[in-house]
This record gives sequence, C-alpha cells and structure tokens, in this order.
Amino acid sequence: MHQACNAAGVTGKKGGTYLCMEGPAFSTRAESNVYRSWGMDIIGMTNLQEAKLAREAEICYVTLAMVTDYDCWHQGHDAVTIDEIISNLVKNAENAQKVVREAVKKLPAERTCKCGTALQHAILTHADAIPKPEKDRLHLLIGKYV
Repeated sequence: MHQACNAAGVTGKKGGTYLCMEGPAFSTRAESNVYRSWGMDIIGMTNLQEAKLAREAEICYVTLAMVTDYDCWHQGHDAVTIDEIISNLVKNAENAQKVVREAVKKLPAERTCKCGTALQHAILTHADAIPKPEKDRLHLLIGKYV
C-alpha cells in the first residue's frame, strides 16, 4: 500500500499502530493523551472488525487509514469542526481512489502469503463433533478443513 501511495502521489506512512475506539465520537483531551502515551499512531472507529472478519475468511487485508483531523491533543490546532472533517473526508476519498487504483495494478496473479490458510490450525473442534448442518452452513469458510 505504501508503494501505491507513492505511485499515486499521496503522502503515506508505512506501518504504525491503530487504535479502534467506539464511535461516532471525538476523543476528550485526556483520552487522546492516553492513546498517544500508549504509542498509538492513528485512532479510528472502524477497521478492527473488518480486519478480524477478513482474517477469519482467509482474505488478504491491508488498512488504508486516512487522517481527517489531529484530534484535540495537538496544540497547534483549534477544536475540530464538522466542516473541516467533511472537507478532509472528500479529499481523502479522492486520494483513496488513486491509491486503490495503483494498488490493484500491483496485485500478484497468485498469492504466496499465509492469509489463505489462516484457519488451518484455528478450528479446535474435532470435525466429527461439528453437526452436518453447521458444516454445510460454514462450508465456504471451513469446508477445506472439516
């Protein structure tokens, strides 16, 4: 994704730690400072659920997180306004489209990562103990393992 950002002319940072908070909400200054003291690079209200579900479905997944505001911790910035956030969201949507276009160009014909076997050792229930209706219902996800 970092290479796609570069190719699209979009400023990007490779790596980092994401904190998923419950929202929609803005952090208080105290919350913001706690998250920063934990070493968080970015705070958002989505991503965690999507990443977990993609892993369970053995789908390759990468996060493209775009900043809408500096939150309330940044001394050089006034309080966040909805107008500023909407403006940044529109700009981010345009940039995300550029980055995704570049990323898709670089997708390999076949994947060599471990994503495609993420469930191989994750199902602890013995196959004989899983009722047939459940096996049938979950076949798309676990059929190759049970």
